[in-house]
Amino acid sequence: MILIPAIDLKEGKCVRLRQGRMDDETIFSDSPVEVATRWVNEGAQRLHLVDLDGAFAGKPINASVVHDIAATHPDLTIQIGGGIRDEETIQTYLNAGVEYVIIGTKAVNTPHFVGDVCAEFPGHIIVGLDAKDDKVAIDGWSKLSNHDVIDLAQHFEDDGVEAIIYTDIGRDGMMKGLNVEATAKLARAICIPVIASGGITNMDDIHALGKVADDGIMGAITGRAIYEGTLDFAEGEKIAESYT
Repeated sequence: MILIPAIDLKEGKCVRLRQGRMDDETIFSDSPVEVATRWVNEGAQRLHLVDLDGAFAGKPINASVVHDIAATHPDLTIQIGGGIRDEETIQTYLNAGVEYVIIGTKAVNTPHFVGDVCAEFPGHIIVGLDAKDDKVAIDGWSKLSNHDVIDLAQHFEDDGVEAIIYTDIGRDGMMKGLNVEATAKLARAICIPVIASGGITNMDDIHALGKVADDGIMGAITGRAIYEGTLDFAEGEKIAESYT
């Protein structure tokens, strides 16, 4: 299992939101490239980038920052989400050195799109499922759909996605701990890896997730905790790696 630092991009800055609300942000740095370098130096094997403006606009807004990070760290595995709604955007990110693109709202609203891009870009597609009470949220978490998380995950597994990123939006950015039970339940229901997201606060959360890593959890994304200091990333990464 690995620990994956999140860099959320808004207006070219590194920020964190509480429960996805664009009006409740904390700015952590004016230089996302420097932030990326910090996590790489502390042992990060992968970065999770989110174009928050893009998620709400439905198209990439901070793509130039993503390109800068990929160019600065060409050997680093990067996954990017937020506003990825067409094949051209995917191709542009892959050309820039991004390894995985994350499809969110588009995957739920237009399910056949996932199958299409998995066929066109095999090995590079991840689907992000953000949920509350087992129902998937869309449009930057502003709406709850009627879709069940496990049903959708199984569908996308059949389409050929590489992994599912599962976020409990009731806990993301709230420093309340991870929903381990729901994450493990999803991982047991599919064969592709699950990446946990939302609520990693301290070492206890990593240990709790590590105990169910064998269910199919390959990693955990962490954001606010490593920026506010409740979790030491380098130490957390070592603990995560001990669960294999």
